Amino acid sequence: MRIGIVCPYSWDVPGGVQLHIRDLAEHLLREGHEVSVLAPADDDTPLPPYAVSAGRAVAVPYNGSVARLNFGFLTAARVRRWVHDGDFDVLHIHEPATPSLSVLTCWLAQGPMVATFHTSIPRSRWLVALYPMLQSALEKISARIAVSEYARRTFVEHLGGDAVVIPNGVDVGFFADAEPRPEWQGGTIGFLGRIDEPRKGLPVLMKALPRIVAAHPDTRLLVAGRGDEEEAVAGLPEDVRDRVEFLGMVSDEDKARLLRSVDLYVAPNTGGESFGIILVEALSAGAPVLASDLDAFAQVLDGGEAGQLFANEDPDALATAAIKLLGDPERRAELRERGRRHVRRFDWSTVGADILSVYETVTDGAASVAPDERPGWRARLGLAARDVPAGKEDRPS
Repeated sequence: MRIGIVCPYSWDVPGGVQLHIRDLAEHLLREGHEVSVLAPADDDTPLPPYAVSAGRAVAVPYNGSVARLNFGFLTAARVRRWVHDGDFDVLHIHEPATPSLSVLTCWLAQGPMVATFHTSIPRSRWLVALYPMLQSALEKISARIAVSEYARRTFVEHLGGDAVVIPNGVDVGFFADAEPRPEWQGGTIGFLGRIDEPRKGLPVLMKALPRIVAAHPDTRLLVAGRGDEEEAVAGLPEDVRDRVEFLGMVSDEDKARLLRSVDLYVAPNTGGESFGIILVEALSAGAPVLASDLDAFAQVLDGGEAGQLFANEDPDALATAAIKLLGDPERRAELRERGRRHVRRFDWSTVGADILSVYETVTDGAASVAPDERPGWRARLGLAARDVPAGKEDRPS
């Protein structure tokens, strides 16, 4: 199957959506499919062989973070060219309500389209206001996927219709088989995320840290992610600051080794999460997980069975739970085992098969339409005759 995947966010700054798309593309390639990913990217960004740049993105505040998006006439021309050259059996559009490549592709292309919705946000006047403009694009989508019940709820409340829930996928074996690093072992707490993005919750963890260190003086906090390190520890007492070690941006391999090494992984995120892929990665690596009780996190952690939850944005609740877990190796071992069993449902062998089943459903439906009922390829792409490359005029639809 020829599959085109559209990523709305810049490939330069990896995030949950980009990593999901990357892993999905590589899973599909291993399964023998032809895959091309269109994504915003700077000219000097190294891209994998299956990825195509749609040009440089611009930073836009979005959902408590900053999204790097790509839009405009030049981008539209690149989208047309990519869709035409790819001759895809199915297009998989991620975040089609985002004003970037995704909505452009919906407007410009025809044929079988699958959309995945990742975002979970409260009632948004912005999305409601944009709906009339988005409606013509969204109506062209053949099947809709949401990565969680909370992403599905956002889609239903703002845009109508419904979506099947298929979670984000993880290569469980990659994390489970990683080798721990001795220097990251021994009384360590792990945190991965952008340091200067408040909703990732590092300030909550920093407020809890003095109590944790007072109860367990040998505890170290390992922080992986980009941001202002000095500002992150500015509120800590001097004698606690040296218990924090910043690792900067880490490779996928080192992320897996970090999660395999720590005694406890803490996810203090405060909101704006529709899933929580880092929780699944931590569970895959066998790390006991302590997470804020966001609805999406509670769902991933099976209501607290596969990991422990604490009251969101409450440093004292975080500290109390962490102190207890660090002092109870039997409880941590129990969480590890429960997590390993629970996480199997998120492996790409399962998630990829579910997504492929959606592709097959929409392509089978398209194939059942008589050829003379389908618009020609030029009309499907929204191309005028002057846009057709030489020698392509008679390409069949």
